[in-house]
Amino acid sequence: MSALRLIIGLGNPGAEYALQRHNAGFWLVDALAHAEGVRFTREPKLRGAAARVLLDGCDLRLFKPMTFMNDSGRAVVAALNFWKIEPEQCLVAHDDLDLAPGTVRLKFDGGHGGQNGLRDIIARLGHGRFHRLRIGIGHPGLRDQVTPWVLGRPDGADQDAMLDAIARALQVLPLVVQGQFNEAMQRLHTAESKDSGPGTRDPG
Repeated sequence: MSALRLIIGLGNPGAEYALQRHNAGFWLVDALAHAEGVRFTREPKLRGAAARVLLDGCDLRLFKPMTFMNDSGRAVVAALNFWKIEPEQCLVAHDDLDLAPGTVRLKFDGGHGGQNGLRDIIARLGHGRFHRLRIGIGHPGLRDQVTPWVLGRPDGADQDAMLDAIARALQVLPLVVQGQFNEAMQRLHTAESKDSGPGTRDPG
């Protein structure tokens, strides 16, 4: 597979949403920007905020849609078109109910799994052929509790587990941006088996 040129973090803009589970994708790109010493700047024409880093020799753009989660695809398509980047060259980081806190997985293609940001991106692109970084947030156990769960703030143990998972993802990103996805996945799984971390649990 080709090297990555763009990492997109999904979330909701605004301080009141910053610590919610649904903003795990923002957490990842913010952590990467901080580690590389760059800041996001607003790009009104793209309906988002962008940064640029040189990661292991790869010129990489970071992007956060500022359209709110359910309308993420509008900003994502605008960014892809403006920077002339193919969907297959981008990685979308997002929260995932089907994975326990502390779990992180790479995936290419597929459906949206009920994640509304992915749902809108796929609808606007007409396909799901892009890379995903799935950051586990766990499941509340009952379907009618999902919305308050994803829009809620994780407790201390779950938040620590999510941040640990993001840190492990950042360690393998140099492999990911170079297109070495299988090696990156293997390292993620190996690291996870060595460090289950506090707060990790079955998603229910």
